Amino acid sequence: MPELRRILLDGATVEVVRDGAELVAGDGRRVGADDAVHLPPVVPSKIIAVHLNHHSRVAEFMVSLPPAPTYFHKPTSALNAHRGAVVRPPGCRYLNYEGEVAIVIGRTCRGVAPADAGKYVAGYTIANDYGLHDFRDTDAGSMLRVKGSDTLCPLGPGLVTDWDFHGKRMRTYVNGEVVQDGSTDEMTWDMHYLVADIARTITLHPGDVLLSGTPANSRPVQPGDVVEVEVDGLGRLTNHIVTGELPVRDDCGAQPTESEEVVSTAFGGDWEFRGIRPPKRGQP
Repeated sequence: MPELRRILLDGATVEVVRDGAELVAGDGRRVGADDAVHLPPVVPSKIIAVHLNHHSRVAEFMVSLPPAPTYFHKPTSALNAHRGAVVRPPGCRYLNYEGEVAIVIGRTCRGVAPADAGKYVAGYTIANDYGLHDFRDTDAGSMLRVKGSDTLCPLGPGLVTDWDFHGKRMRTYVNGEVVQDGSTDEMTWDMHYLVADIARTITLHPGDVLLSGTPANSRPVQPGDVVEVEVDGLGRLTNHIVTGELPVRDDCGAQPTESEEVVSTAFGGDWEFRGIRPPKRGQP
């Protein structure tokens, strides 16, 4: 399966093709994949993400799915790349990973049937749909700061074309330990359905990205942690967590909170513990 990447090469943005352990530019220049400075593999005009889709995640939250998917938007300023730093702002504590598969649109798409949606997909890449749950009390409706803050949408390492999304294992690692283990087969709505659903009212352009949902066990990570998302056939997306240099201003806007809503969501929706959470589960 061809894998396309975007890297910085000799100071310029270059599209390359992976050839084993090397990346090859159109003019023949080669660089080791482990030595390259990666960029997001695509340049979307928009990033749209589904809320809940994987059966294990739904069961974890002890909820029922609505009859159709619901979505939120991540601004393109949240884009990050393979081996990029994911920033947790000072004063925040509940930054969660969410390993996912990202669908990349290949040609303008509007009003297509689910059976035809695959014709409009360029390929797939890996995403980590990070959530800054410290802002969940004020942004739960829009998820704007929760999911859209800077650096919270790593994509990569490459765009894989001609990839069959059925029966693919998805795993997330924190410091080498498996923390999420799921499959694309546990999705309620598959990749083509999501494309067709969004394209009913929103025109999708080449490069646009749809995030397809995460399995159970999203949990907070700390500065210094290394987080990796591995998907069969798509490779492994690696990022590390850092503390931001710029604090959240306290002279305007809502401030980070630590309510039961925030903590329950960050630690997996233990709704039965609301108000009576065991102390050992209440701290990251």
